[in-house]
Amino acid sequence: METSEQKEEKQLPFNNLFLNAGFVNGLNEWWMYVFGICACILGYFIFQLFILFPLINAAVSNGVTFTEIQLKPEILFDPSKTGINKNLLLSFLFGMFVFAFIGLVFAIRKLHKKTLTSVITAYEKVRWGRVFFAFGIWAALILINTLVGYFMNSEDVQVQFNPVNFFILLLIAVILLPIQTSTEEILFRGYMVQGLSLIFKNGITPLILTSLLFGLVHMTNPEAKTYGWMTMLPYYSIFGFFLGAIALLDEGLELALGIHCANNLISSLLVTSPNTVLKTDAIFVIKGENPGAEFLMWIIMASITFIIFWQKYKWKNFNLLIK
Repeated sequence: METSEQKEEKQLPFNNLFLNAGFVNGLNEWWMYVFGICACILGYFIFQLFILFPLINAAVSNGVTFTEIQLKPEILFDPSKTGINKNLLLSFLFGMFVFAFIGLVFAIRKLHKKTLTSVITAYEKVRWGRVFFAFGIWAALILINTLVGYFMNSEDVQVQFNPVNFFILLLIAVILLPIQTSTEEILFRGYMVQGLSLIFKNGITPLILTSLLFGLVHMTNPEAKTYGWMTMLPYYSIFGFFLGAIALLDEGLELALGIHCANNLISSLLVTSPNTVLKTDAIFVIKGENPGAEFLMWIIMASITFIIFWQKYKWKNFNLLIK
């Protein structure tokens, strides 16, 4: 089996530093990537099994039948159905990603003999300035969008601010939510893109495949069941493609990590709705949703963000998306 030094002596297969980082670092047999993905999924479901019976018991005690649970398993994470505190349920939801992250990191370090940094960025250290800058840009856009929506349509967007519950939500979200978003980014935009690039010998095919897969795994979310796959699958897949394209252009996950964290963190603190997967004690609750208008607003936000990044980081080589 080749060492990293022997690989570096060969001509690097990509003109993208991030994809090359997946080639020159550690061990990269295809079955190792299968094992790593399975380790991540296993960690996720181990914690889910740990909390499954208490959730079922709470739901049944609250009047939910076993038939309802079988038909709609997501009902177990609906506080109105289980009677469990929203913040406690949120902790359970994020806890699954903590275990998933542990499983993924175990595979990266112990099986692949890689550093976690090599799956996050092509550089020696994570560029934290980029993470916080992207977080700030996307957080500001979400805040503006939410406030405009509230002042323009106060009938559908109402305030439900509870200081005590919100403070508990803030603590849980700040501590646990970045683990959830980072796990998804490292798995889809890092680990899987680097692994698939070794098979397809390019970056664009892994980008497309992981974006579609990112969309598919989110089809178990309540909003997908409410509005249908034809509405939500394109949204999640395009969001995944957007984050993946930025990661390849910037040769690292830092900007994608910042955007994804801001998207989930700020959204969970600001807005909740009956159809969202994150039912929280947010400041605002939306009673009438319009997925089409929300998707259009997301396109505008994504375009503004991309232009800012393009100007700030002087992206010129769009071939980085291809190979």
